[in-house]
Amino acid sequence: MEQTEPRGVEAAAPGDVQVRRALLSVSDKRGLVDFARGLSGLGIAIVSTGGTARELADEGIRAQPVEDYTGFPEILDGRVKTLNPRIHAGLLAVRSDHEHVETLNRLGIAPIDLVCVNLYPFERVSAQRWVDDQEVIENIDIGGPTLIRAAAKNHPYTAAVVSPESYDAVLEELGSSGGRLSSRTRESLAAEAFAYTARYDAMISRWFAEREGDFPAQYTRSFEKVLDLSYGENPHQRGAYYAETGSRTDLLSMVSKLHGRELSFNNLLDLDAGRRLVEEFELPAATVIKHNNPCGAAVGADLPEAFEKALATDPQSAFGGVFCFNRRVGQELAERLHARFVELVFAPGYDEDALALLREKPNLRILENRERRRVPVGEHDMKRVRGGLLVQDRDTGLEVRDEMRVATRRKPSEEEWGELLFAMRVCKHVRSNAIVLARGLRTAGVGAGQMSRIDSVRIAVEKARAAGMDLGRAAMASDAFFPFADGPQLAIEAGIGSIIQPGGSQRDLEVVEACDAAGVAMVFTGRRHFRH
Repeated sequence: MEQTEPRGVEAAAPGDVQVRRALLSVSDKRGLVDFARGLSGLGIAIVSTGGTARELADEGIRAQPVEDYTGFPEILDGRVKTLNPRIHAGLLAVRSDHEHVETLNRLGIAPIDLVCVNLYPFERVSAQRWVDDQEVIENIDIGGPTLIRAAAKNHPYTAAVVSPESYDAVLEELGSSGGRLSSRTRESLAAEAFAYTARYDAMISRWFAEREGDFPAQYTRSFEKVLDLSYGENPHQRGAYYAETGSRTDLLSMVSKLHGRELSFNNLLDLDAGRRLVEEFELPAATVIKHNNPCGAAVGADLPEAFEKALATDPQSAFGGVFCFNRRVGQELAERLHARFVELVFAPGYDEDALALLREKPNLRILENRERRRVPVGEHDMKRVRGGLLVQDRDTGLEVRDEMRVATRRKPSEEEWGELLFAMRVCKHVRSNAIVLARGLRTAGVGAGQMSRIDSVRIAVEKARAAGMDLGRAAMASDAFFPFADGPQLAIEAGIGSIIQPGGSQRDLEVVEACDAAGVAMVFTGRRHFRH
């Protein structure tokens, strides 16, 4: 006997479904009224929940309450409202499958062709200070992600719309195609929907993991694209910048680009290094970054002084560098920057005349930092490796002076203590093996990224001499212990008067004896600061 389709719901091939019914349930109500009015104007019936239904009713838009559609009331203070077989059968039925269509008709279930859902504001609520745990948990959406995932899974027949930014394009396509959305559009919406729910789940997972205060068995994070970059580290590599969702701050949060060319991959790497360094200091501070290392850093009575001191360390390497400051840039500093080739300037503000002068350079990237929040102490540091991720605690702060140990007979003077602590603060931000020479609260020489520590000492000394720096009674910082006395000896011969290092080598005694013989003060911090 020839089969005939049951009356009511009609079978349809994938990509040939007309949108006749939409379910709307949103927390973020931006654009909701206009979207719903547009759907209604196209003859699309609307099913809605709680607050969404009330807002539509207030605007005179007709919507069927979800309890009328399901024949079951919202219960448990709204925790259960869309978790109903009639809704999910209406979403998940494969319209080209005869048995699915027959089931819908037999049970009197009307299909749902479009779902417009966004979720409880878990991210905003969980980020509030002193928020009650129960309030955070109540903002974990259950029905919403289920609706989204069901519609996205069945995207050949159902559309999932999760972003108010998509409303206009969806309405335009529905209006121009007789109430249909193309397969390509529905697949694109499904991809966005799954990314949206994955991001949401990642934030929830992160919140629970951070409460444990340890490295979780599953390290779930989500990242959202902030901007495309012109290319990666090299022109043949593509590049983009993503910010971690749920982070209180990121590299470009509250940062405005006021002028200049597009930001590059290497600009952002150097910017990250530079802003971390200047944030170490309360005094006016300046640093010049090249290839993710400071080629100069200093503090001063004011920003122009700090700039000149930082620049003097290695003016040749500073050519085309990233300049970072922790104070507002005024006219005097702008004139000095204007006279040089600078890739990028980063500061918490600019005087009007200073900004006007800097803008005369068409390619100079000028960034204004209005972020006043500090990076959370517990935030992890991550490094990508092949097929995996290395995760560690951030190397925050610096050992306090009272916890350090003077290892030599001669103790540092108060002035030397200042130089040593300054040098170590900078050394933390230099690629290992790292050596920083300092005098006058400025870098006198920097040795970075060498396979041998004595080579880093040699380079730092050579850089200082090339810049005409006087190393007499200067301070030296090392990010890790000296395995032999040769590194300190080379520095002593150059005029270094005090040294700060973690200590912990089997030959610490030899190193200390070399310092004692020369009358050099040495301090052990007890903590290494490698930066690979």
